[in-house]
Amino acid sequence: MIRSRLKFTVQHLREKLWIKPLRNAVLAVAVVFVAPLADGLPLQDIVPDISIETVEKLLTVISASMLGVATFAVASMVSAYASAGGSATPRAFALIISDSLSQEALSSFIGAFIFSIVGIIAIKVGYFGVAGRFALFLFTIAIFAWVVLTFVRWVDNIARLGRLGNTIEKVDAATREAFGHFHRTAPLGGRPVGTVPEGGIDLYSEDLGFIQHIDTGRLDRWAKKNDAVVYVRSLPGAFVHPQRALATIKPLAGETVLEMRDLLDAFVMAERRTYASDPRFGLIVMSEIGSRALSPGINDPGTAIDIVIRMARIIRDWSIEQDAEDSAQPQLERVFVPPLAPHDLLEDAYAAISKDGVGSVEVGIWIQRSLALLAQLSATDISRAARDQAALAFARAEQELSFPHDLERVRRAHSSVARRDAIPMGVTGS
Repeated sequence: MIRSRLKFTVQHLREKLWIKPLRNAVLAVAVVFVAPLADGLPLQDIVPDISIETVEKLLTVISASMLGVATFAVASMVSAYASAGGSATPRAFALIISDSLSQEALSSFIGAFIFSIVGIIAIKVGYFGVAGRFALFLFTIAIFAWVVLTFVRWVDNIARLGRLGNTIEKVDAATREAFGHFHRTAPLGGRPVGTVPEGGIDLYSEDLGFIQHIDTGRLDRWAKKNDAVVYVRSLPGAFVHPQRALATIKPLAGETVLEMRDLLDAFVMAERRTYASDPRFGLIVMSEIGSRALSPGINDPGTAIDIVIRMARIIRDWSIEQDAEDSAQPQLERVFVPPLAPHDLLEDAYAAISKDGVGSVEVGIWIQRSLALLAQLSATDISRAARDQAALAFARAEQELSFPHDLERVRRAHSSVARRDAIPMGVTGS
């Protein structure tokens, strides 16, 4: 569980554009000052004598070109971010900005620029001997080759970055990863619990915000130290206020005075939700993308259908993985965590898109088909929630669709929800 907190911190830092450029800037300066170490080795008569003018010209070329390339990279990335926010949803911005290849490209260009500037200064002041100049020459060639390779890879990536399909794939992957933290038998590594027993002490926070991460390992260590058990009441994604309990603590030693302020540090809260440990947020973002595609100004039912199918696959794959992972046992002895509620999951995924797509027959049909896939799962709670959501979607269609043939098509699709031989997701006929 310590690694989960570290992983969350690393994912949070990935959203910062300055991290990798700062790292490469430090490395660039370090490389320049490492090169003179070659002068202390018996290499003066072995290595070729590279003139100061040759190295200086190479560094000048890199410095003149890298500044322009870095500026171009920033402009391209900003354009991609704006495109993602306009075509998909602003909530996808965090995933787009954390694109590793784009960050690596920008940091490489900035690092090469700083390397060349510092190298020119060092050359001018006579900081290198024969071996040192040769080492700096080799470093320059290597950095130049790295920059070219990075630029070629980045051009292919930037052509896709910010496009709707690329954004959907990133949200899909982030949502699947978040679902991985919620095993049915070990949610967030703790023990599953349905209801919190009476007689505990509730933990509250004076802050307002969304829970981004819960360090359940820290909760377990505190519980062992204080001979108590902790029942988590608010999962990642919950909006917390002074009247909403974060957790309930139940001492095992009877009447005991507990210092619970340390427990607040286990709950990471901020002004916005993140994908890291919040699968419901991923479903909400995907639903927003589908709803935006159905707006009159865009009118793209194909994207909405793609979103509906993707959400069904994510929930289906997660449910099947829970059944297959017999080895997923709770890692924490004294932390109890409520599992994800299927009705909440399907409400987040389908409520908005079924409301906004009620006038589209094709979208209505695929909503029913995707829910039919979930209704056939062995997990009865998900199956029941899928049937309830399908009934709501069909009730909306009955109110909205006036043409009998269109309503009949949706009715036929809805009838597959109750059948064990539901229409497969690969069937494209209506």
